[in-house]
Amino acid sequence: MKSKIYFADARAKAYDFKYSFVAKFEQILDMIDFKQFISKKDYVAIKTHFGSYGAHRIVRPIFLKKVVDKVKEVGGKPFVTDTVRIPGLEYLDVANMEGINHLSVGAPVILADGIFGRDSIKVKSGPILKEIGVASAIYYAPAMIVVSHCKGHIGSGFGGAIKNLGMGGISCKDHCGEAERGKIHFEENKHLEWIEAKCVRCSQCVDVCPHSAIELIDDSIVIDKSKCVKCARCSRVCEVKALVAPISEENFQEGLAESAYAVVSTFEKGRILYINFITEVQPECDCMPMADTPLVQDQGVLVSFDPVAIDQAALDMINRAAPLPQSKAEDKNVKKGDNILQAVTGKNAQLHIDAACKLGMGNKEYELITITEKEVGEDEEQEEEE
Repeated sequence: MKSKIYFADARAKAYDFKYSFVAKFEQILDMIDFKQFISKKDYVAIKTHFGSYGAHRIVRPIFLKKVVDKVKEVGGKPFVTDTVRIPGLEYLDVANMEGINHLSVGAPVILADGIFGRDSIKVKSGPILKEIGVASAIYYAPAMIVVSHCKGHIGSGFGGAIKNLGMGGISCKDHCGEAERGKIHFEENKHLEWIEAKCVRCSQCVDVCPHSAIELIDDSIVIDKSKCVKCARCSRVCEVKALVAPISEENFQEGLAESAYAVVSTFEKGRILYINFITEVQPECDCMPMADTPLVQDQGVLVSFDPVAIDQAALDMINRAAPLPQSKAEDKNVKKGDNILQAVTGKNAQLHIDAACKLGMGNKEYELITITEKEVGEDEEQEEEE
């Protein structure tokens, strides 16, 4: 049986609010029965990404506010959250810089794994990770809404709902200070490898490290393992491949799916709603200290209770779209009909979607229910007639 996905495209063809993307998003939310998965007084985690210094293509606060309002309508108690990417207090500053705060979204903005990134509960995952630390504020929440900005990603090729949970639903470190999220980026008990002969001492790895774990001392790259969270940003920016993250693409993608599966397993079935914004689809993750121009034109927003279906639909839409000029897609000579994200990132995003499907997280077959311009604002028009 195909999973239902509600879709509203990003175009606004008339000079009236009811035809705007915001109004279309409201219309989709009105079609979801929030009482179906949220009980009165439930704490509801609204999981999103806060962005980064230099990155600015995250989901806008106005859309988060619409979600918050719907939760409040049914008596839920929402909080907007993410897990520590850079040091906790600095990350909350980033959220505020991006316009995500209590005043703008109408709900508390917190770090799900605490300001030190160590608040988590171990949960069984799968054969690669074995277990992973789910951020405590997400673990204990009875319901969750996962609001994802769709874009490329260094390891998974695509960042949607599964990546949002697999990377963002777990703690930065465990209680002993060991990298928890790094279990996905690195093979077990392995660390970054510095290949001295390749290194040109450009210091890009030093500059990009969000935890100041890398230094250039006496012409050598020195990595402080006690600070390193194994995020692999350093290896990403190293143009000469002098820093190597020890993991295969297949293990990374399967590990990502296992981590997302662990997060979902802490909720009763049907108590997570997924929202994917296919807007400003840049080639990099929102955690990088930059944001390149979009690869394709804004497509719209998807809403579903199935994380596999919603990511499959988003990936299909991106790959069916026309690559934009003056983007990395043009740099790579990508043509319409090509697998755009794979051509740009060098990674096959289908791997982690397939792995999540195999774990039983959802269904790759989907039915799109499109919100039309006629439907948007129909209620208002009927009220005026009455």
